[in-house]
Amino acid sequence: MVKKDDPILVSPTATIKEALKQLDLSARRALLVADADGVFRGVLTDGDIRRAILSGKNLDEGIDEVYNKSPKALYEEEYDDETAKRLFLHHHFDLIPILARNQTIARYVSWSEFFSGNAAEGEKAEEPSLEYPLVIMAGGKGTRMAPFTKVLPKPLIPIGDKTILETIIDEFRKYGIRTYFFTLNFRGEMIRAYFDGISRDYTIEYLWEKEFLGTAGSLKLLAPKVPERFFVSNCDIIVKADYRDVAAFHERSGAWITIVSSIQHTQMPYGVVSFGNGGRVTDIKEKPEFSLTINTGVYLLDGRCVEYIPEGKPFHMTDLIASLLEERKPVFTYPVNENDYIDIGQWKEYRDVIQSFERGIQ
Repeated sequence: MVKKDDPILVSPTATIKEALKQLDLSARRALLVADADGVFRGVLTDGDIRRAILSGKNLDEGIDEVYNKSPKALYEEEYDDETAKRLFLHHHFDLIPILARNQTIARYVSWSEFFSGNAAEGEKAEEPSLEYPLVIMAGGKGTRMAPFTKVLPKPLIPIGDKTILETIIDEFRKYGIRTYFFTLNFRGEMIRAYFDGISRDYTIEYLWEKEFLGTAGSLKLLAPKVPERFFVSNCDIIVKADYRDVAAFHERSGAWITIVSSIQHTQMPYGVVSFGNGGRVTDIKEKPEFSLTINTGVYLLDGRCVEYIPEGKPFHMTDLIASLLEERKPVFTYPVNENDYIDIGQWKEYRDVIQSFERGIQ
């Protein structure tokens, strides 16, 4: 019997915000919905939540209309590993509930119990690889990471036994991406020398900035062979997204740019006072929590976007997005969970990531 305090469980009366936090706590892509008596009610995935948010649902709304109430499940007395394995391979589930005859959750099995890696890695054996290249903006000075960057360029700072750049590439290699572009400037020769000296199963083309061109300006260097579509990532963030699903979302929506965003929860450290005319207090909340959708620094772009980037001038991704919005070009966002976004651009965040690797969390 699954314990009531298992983070994999969520109540059918929970809000979307509460479910998001539970997903982060469980470090999984799905939760099992069960009532107070442990009776199985359904499965809630991160994709279910994403679709609900994009359809306009508020984070304070309940999950009752969001989760799948008729998911695949197996019964304990009939369970066998081969049946579970077939379900995983066919449906790419993160987990499968195993039920007792009274419909309570006896236990569950996860993808990782049968296969190495996560479900996304397993999909690439059955689904075609993504053909979109990834451009990594690796030309900045990394001043926030000094004194490290007085010796090494930020993209070569180690995380475990790999560099930041290799860790980013690993996330995209899961989806079959084998073509990468690095935009280089500060200590770019060191970055090229490092990657030219290691064994790798992917290709790299180097785009050299003569001056610092911002977070979008160097994309102009892709010309005249601009890919039809391509991913872009900053070099100091790791985003654990299903990039095949990001690509499918981008194509369905007709977006020129899809911003991979992250839903972050921030607690105000003070009591917050609301008031009306004349200063009459209408409400007071002690240390309220706010939920914000932030830009992670990962994007999927159509090649047409490059036409809006000036040549040889500093230009940021926010400038490009503003230009497209002004021209009424479609820009969409694909939100991921809070813990799927890791910022390693400052010392505090970098230390947190290193500690996570040492604990074996990443």
